[in-house]
Amino acid sequence: MRLRKKRCCGTERGEGLKKKAGYIGGLLGLALFVGLFIRADFATLLHSWHRGGWSLLWLVPYRAGYFLLYAIGWRALLLPYDPQSRASFGYVYWVTTVRDAIDRLLPVASVGGAVAAVRLMRWRGLASTPVVVTVIVEILLTLIMVYVFTAVGLLLLLHLRATGHDYHRVLIAFLLSLPVPVLTAVLLRYGSVFKRLHALVRPFVGERLLAEGAQSLDAELRASLCRIWALAIAGGLQLVAFFSASFEVWFALRLFGHPISMEAAIALESLTQAARYVAFIVPAGIGVQEAGFVLFGHMLGVGVDLALAVSMVKRLREVLCGVPSLVSWQWIEGRRLRAAAGSTG
Repeated sequence: MRLRKKRCCGTERGEGLKKKAGYIGGLLGLALFVGLFIRADFATLLHSWHRGGWSLLWLVPYRAGYFLLYAIGWRALLLPYDPQSRASFGYVYWVTTVRDAIDRLLPVASVGGAVAAVRLMRWRGLASTPVVVTVIVEILLTLIMVYVFTAVGLLLLLHLRATGHDYHRVLIAFLLSLPVPVLTAVLLRYGSVFKRLHALVRPFVGERLLAEGAQSLDAELRASLCRIWALAIAGGLQLVAFFSASFEVWFALRLFGHPISMEAAIALESLTQAARYVAFIVPAGIGVQEAGFVLFGHMLGVGVDLALAVSMVKRLREVLCGVPSLVSWQWIEGRRLRAAAGSTG
């Protein structure tokens, strides 16, 4: 009983710390967001939106391609664990959209969607451990592809001669953090990370099941990281998805009457998204995305008002793409709860 109390207290304490970190990150991001818009010229910003008009809504169906690439990659990782396709491709695609909507719209850190994805895949009868493994591998691949995408953006800035003090600071930060994805991949592949983590907390929780589960998770993770073709497919498609998102920047600025080259759009998108991924604890990247567009847009000759206008276009697209997914998810959750209540009644 005493061990169970300790475990509950430890879990509650961990959850409390995560919530506090999320609140602090959200408040800081919101303050940054408000500060940027206070300094903006609202007349110029609204004029840009008016000039873009209804054509900006084409970015909503365009985003379907982004989700499609991610869903194909995730399905490739899931295939060894689901040869009967209990989770059909259409279902995987839907879960991908729900996962993205949670990360981008709800007040959670950018890992809340992954937790929901595991739950949704279990509805189709898939075991938790394989699904968790594929989600972890996908997150690792995303981390690596973000670095590749950022490296391309930095090279393009150099090619465009958009360098200066800000460029050198970003370059130094990039180079110093470069070992992070490499070490993460090595630890996940060879380090029995989950077994070691559970070994640290086992004296406090007192349950061998946790250690056994961690050992199984490590084994499945090592096996998944040995499937080179699946990793190449998922990682390659993620990188293509990142590049495809650059079109949104190019398209919006073109409609706003400030056309830039596709190279500049890729550089702006890559560095802004890198900043958002680094600040993953900030819910929905609020303020971080806007600051990224302003900072890196300045390096490319894009003014503050135009940069904020582009960021708001992306925010609008996130809402229009994400709300239907969240509504459908909650509707299905409600149906399952009513069905469960009916069966027990």
